[in-house]
Amino acid sequence: MEDQYRDFLDLLYDTYNTSDPAYVVSKTVMLCSKETVNEFASKFIPVFYVVNFLLSFIGNGLVLLIIFKYEKLVAVTNIFLLSLVFSNLLFASSLPFWATYHWSEWIFGTFLCKVVSSAYFIGFYSSILFLTLMTFDRYLAVVHAVAAAKSRKKLYAIIASVVVWAISIAASTKELVLRNVWQHPINGFICEESGLSDRSMERWNLVTYYQQFLLFFLLPLIMVMYCYISITVRILSTRMKEKCRAIKLIFVIIFTFFVCWTPFNIVILLRAIQISYSGDEEESCSDKDGLDFAFYVTRNIAYLYCCISPVFYTFLGKKFQSHFRRLISRKIPCLKRHFPIGSQSTRSTSQRAPHSANELTYTQHCPDA
Repeated sequence: MEDQYRDFLDLLYDTYNTSDPAYVVSKTVMLCSKETVNEFASKFIPVFYVVNFLLSFIGNGLVLLIIFKYEKLVAVTNIFLLSLVFSNLLFASSLPFWATYHWSEWIFGTFLCKVVSSAYFIGFYSSILFLTLMTFDRYLAVVHAVAAAKSRKKLYAIIASVVVWAISIAASTKELVLRNVWQHPINGFICEESGLSDRSMERWNLVTYYQQFLLFFLLPLIMVMYCYISITVRILSTRMKEKCRAIKLIFVIIFTFFVCWTPFNIVILLRAIQISYSGDEEESCSDKDGLDFAFYVTRNIAYLYCCISPVFYTFLGKKFQSHFRRLISRKIPCLKRHFPIGSQSTRSTSQRAPHSANELTYTQHCPDA
């Protein structure tokens, strides 16, 4: 009996004095309270998500209605624009779920946690890529008009769209695999990535951040800048009557893209740097909270641009404005005198000239058709 009691004491002593050297640290570990950040997120994010959701479905729905009513669907520009609209609607469809989640907890189960997370990122990534693709297509139509007239066919638009969707789905695979629901003792049910060690999750987060910054910001920004600078040079070399207006619109597009996307991606880069060097130096809680606040605010500005981008791009074109006036005049007759119908061609005209200047957002000579 004494031997068994001695063995028990030895086992108890070993339990309390055994430690893995890999988890032993010789410095004080600072634990920061996230109450202020969480309170801000629970009040700010749901409201902003609901606003984004409403703006997206109203704006994108309007673009969709006008395309189906007045435009030829197989035109290259309209194929890209339809893809952009669907990607934005896919992204926006996830926002009510996230608004509810930030307001309280995740109440929709594991399956929807994975599906909604994947839809969220697929729509987000594809939206940026389709905006870049539309800019490149506009560059081809204006700067290389003769060559583009032969290559810009329906098949080209379909293949390019499929490639964009494939890249977006591949970049979002991690969400489908790692997203799970688990119960937090304070915050309730959480829909987050789990199933790997902390170190592995940090590495995956780094991959996600650098992927976002390089593939879905820096590369699109360089392409947008190059394409629109080339278009501007081409416009300046012509004798178009509306040269100044076209250049102003190009400036507005580049400026808006840069203003909406740069702050968010700078914060993403800072977060990646923070994770990479987290073990090298101490960082104050105020600095961490400041970066979290900046992340929430700048992310929603970028999301707002995703939701309204089709309206922003299409309303710059005179032809879309004409379609909108025609639609308002027919649906609301009392406003007819406030929305005079121009002499723009109707859908039948577009069908007779699918590769001419009748495409929705631009002609081969000017990006402001």
